[in-house]
Amino acid sequence: MTTTKTHDEQLAKLQELIKDIDFCMFTTLAEDGSLHSRPMSTNGQIEQNGNVWFFTYADSPKVTEVDHVEQVNVSFSAPNKQRYVSLSGKAYLVRDRAKLQELWKPELKAWFPKELDEPEIALLKVVVENAEYWDAPASWVAKTIGFVKAATTGEKADGGENEKLNLK
Repeated sequence: MTTTKTHDEQLAKLQELIKDIDFCMFTTLAEDGSLHSRPMSTNGQIEQNGNVWFFTYADSPKVTEVDHVEQVNVSFSAPNKQRYVSLSGKAYLVRDRAKLQELWKPELKAWFPKELDEPEIALLKVVVENAEYWDAPASWVAKTIGFVKAATTGEKADGGENEKLNLK
């Protein structure tokens, strides 16, 4: 039986999947046309509308890349829970002091020692346009048994829940 989720249910599912994953891979397009990924933290937060925010230095290479091509990908992985999320959209540099204060967390001091007084501190806002997730909450033992059963019976293995979302 297939069930269709509402837009709000889809966003709630994304929030649930991401909330315990602190670090993700943030991918931009480099000037030479190659993909450039680096680990970043969203502190497990995704807004009600699907947008995600990152603290950054405004003079960093990723900001230069985003200024050149706004399209980015943000991917989350929690292999121990068999959860995987891919978000794609457009990133924008934001220097809004009120938003910086709203999103600031003390643990960010590790990257921004002067906290909000860092001269080049800024935010990257990713306006998510599309998302896809894979969620197979079964344990590795259950998964292995399922794969072995599928291999011996010729039936397709149950890969868990996979959804594509259009958030535009």
